[in-house]
Amino acid sequence: MTNAIEKRQYRDALRIFGASLKAADPARGIERLLRVEGSALYAGKFRYDLSRFRTIQLVGAGKASAVMARAVEKLLERRVCGGLINTKYGHLAKVKRVELHEASHPVPDEAGVDGARRIAEIARGAGEEDLVIALISGGASALLPLPAEGITLAEKQATTKLLLACGATINEINCVRKHISGIKGGQLARLAAPATLLALLLSDVIGDPLDVIGSGPAAPDDSTFQQAWEVFEKFGITGKLPAPVRKRIEAGVRGEIPETPKSGDACFRRTRNLIVGSNRQAVDAAAAAARELGYRPVVLSTLIEGETREIAAMHCAIAREALLSGRPAKPPVCFISGGETTVTLKGDGKGGRNMEFALASALALDGVEDVLAFSAGTDGTDGPTDAAGAWASGLTGARARAQNLSPQAFLARNDSYNFFAQTGGLVMTGPTGTNVMDVRLMLAGTPR
Repeated sequence: MTNAIEKRQYRDALRIFGASLKAADPARGIERLLRVEGSALYAGKFRYDLSRFRTIQLVGAGKASAVMARAVEKLLERRVCGGLINTKYGHLAKVKRVELHEASHPVPDEAGVDGARRIAEIARGAGEEDLVIALISGGASALLPLPAEGITLAEKQATTKLLLACGATINEINCVRKHISGIKGGQLARLAAPATLLALLLSDVIGDPLDVIGSGPAAPDDSTFQQAWEVFEKFGITGKLPAPVRKRIEAGVRGEIPETPKSGDACFRRTRNLIVGSNRQAVDAAAAAARELGYRPVVLSTLIEGETREIAAMHCAIAREALLSGRPAKPPVCFISGGETTVTLKGDGKGGRNMEFALASALALDGVEDVLAFSAGTDGTDGPTDAAGAWASGLTGARARAQNLSPQAFLARNDSYNFFAQTGGLVMTGPTGTNVMDVRLMLAGTPR
């Protein structure tokens, strides 16, 4: 059950999303930001004399870090002596001088711990005449797991699962991660000092705060043990925490454990953090592509966060208002938003925030003609699935009912993946080599 309008809108949504992925390519971002002239490396407004460095090594973590390493290798060529990158299973790239080490995301595994330990050793072994380039992208928080003393990986995994399940934001999760880690929250900079440390960041965090991207391994950390404890209290999970995690945070609150390094710490004297790409770039490119296809692009925000179902309802209401009254823009219009929503798990289904957005939209748009909702993660994965996201229209509900499927029931158990696997609507891209949060599209009307 489909029609020509739906087919057209879906095709256009894919093209618009494709443009956003192209703009968020971290290799392009590195090419824009970095250049080599003679023996000088220019990184933004900073200049590095490559002739003074004894060694140059690359370290890092994230779903796009392998692509970033390839771009830096291409730029610096034989000047790169080696290094190690922790990347998500399957998110690889062709590199020559750096070892790629695959590990688990979003819940860390022993492979991730092994890689993080080796990265820490590389940083610790760097001296005053060495340059360490850290490549950090979305997923680095889970892919750089080095549990603090007294905490096991299993205990860190249990804590991460608790936070993911209760609907904590990425900022809240990272606040906790930094305070049960031996490398996050500026501690990579502490390990690398007095070496020169250049961190290149592909942002997957709203507002691009340096201390939150990848849990800020090379940035001053403004969060505290007290704030980590407040996250636990907010979601009522203090009694569910592994005892060593709870005891460490409590000890930190009492001042018995040193805080993560703050602004002004000597370890940041030779450290720079530069952003090579962000969600804003992806959304701007989506707007340009929508305009080329004949839609009026309206960027709602790149700072969207909150409960996925509520965000979906808001987006659908805006699209329906456009059809009814031409406000805030006359069709054909493409409403675009970025950022990252959260899902509070209440069922045992399979899905992710983008697919849940599409499923909630299917309910809100049921029977509405000429509107299509599209939501996908720029990394190509949505939750623990092989889909990037999903799309839905006013016809999605009818397709489900024709198969005796209840969209409400699937939504109640957070089973959006299996819903769209049966009704059609999954967006499958595979690993994209980038990760700058999500892009959501609401197409209302179609160009002539």
